[in-house]
Amino acid sequence: MNLTRKWAMIVGIAGVTLLGATACSANGATSGSTAPSDGSPSGSITVYNAQHEELTQAWADEFTKETGVEVTLRNGEDPELGNQLVQEGTASKADVFLTENSPAMSLVDNAGLFAPVDKATLAQVPDRFQPSSGNWTGIAARSTVFAYNPALLSEDQLPSSLLDLADPSWKGRWAASPSGADFQAIVSAMLELKGESATTAWLKAMKTNTVAYKGNSTVMKAINAGEIPGGVIYHYYWYADQAGTGENSANTRMHYFKNQDPGAFLSLSGGGVLASSPNPVAAQAFLAFITGKAGQTILQTGTSFEYPIVDGVSANPALLPLGDLDAPKIDPSQLNGTLVTDLMTQAGLL
Repeated sequence: MNLTRKWAMIVGIAGVTLLGATACSANGATSGSTAPSDGSPSGSITVYNAQHEELTQAWADEFTKETGVEVTLRNGEDPELGNQLVQEGTASKADVFLTENSPAMSLVDNAGLFAPVDKATLAQVPDRFQPSSGNWTGIAARSTVFAYNPALLSEDQLPSSLLDLADPSWKGRWAASPSGADFQAIVSAMLELKGESATTAWLKAMKTNTVAYKGNSTVMKAINAGEIPGGVIYHYYWYADQAGTGENSANTRMHYFKNQDPGAFLSLSGGGVLASSPNPVAAQAFLAFITGKAGQTILQTGTSFEYPIVDGVSANPALLPLGDLDAPKIDPSQLNGTLVTDLMTQAGLL
């Protein structure tokens, strides 16, 4: 099947109809990308990108190679771009929003700014990696882990649950990056799994026990240097460093909580098409591409070390298999980033 027919099938008649209704966006811009009569994508799109820049650039380059659609990336952080989209509303020039974690996706979704994801795209993604709203979809995943220095912590001293880190015995013995979207997503999962009262108590204990650093890489470096015995990060920081010089992870190991513990949370990176997109046909096609086999294979073979989420594309062989993580089941659309930042602020962590 040639590429024109392939993308016409992915986008579908609904996408063509939507394009006709929105070719002139609310901000008055005409995208210059009216779809050909066969419904294939054309023109250009703007992606508000909070995912890894290198990963999204690889997706964009391959998508452009296959379709001819030019992709402009506007890079930033999850909360920054999510809040910007809410402020811009229907006047936004964005076609697609990609994140590292799902709370920012829920923020934009709850503001009613996403168009429903094409059914053919959703069909590519297992249900467990989709929000219940159907207005965005998972595109990649990363596992919560406890990184530790074996010279300072033996295996029998490791916490069996993320909740154990609230115990006074852990005072000054573990690190995190509370100001980052990564850690706030982990707290969002705890809130969904354990409720507000238990999460509030845990955050208060965290304020007493933890040593705060800025960024997961900095946490890992501190553990590696012996400044702190352990800390909560996402798995891919360790693997990425190991794939390079290993200088910031040589003295560390990773502990997976498993057992559907909050500490086994699998954070879902998300992607969605803005309802105000000037070029919805190409935007939907881009989302279909990154959740399809070609896009997910870039995850498998690239340097981000995140987990592909579609069936038929396994993780990088260096990673613990996705099925072995025993992560808790959480509807990503229920992760409440706004309440989490409120609770963390009240606890003195932000």
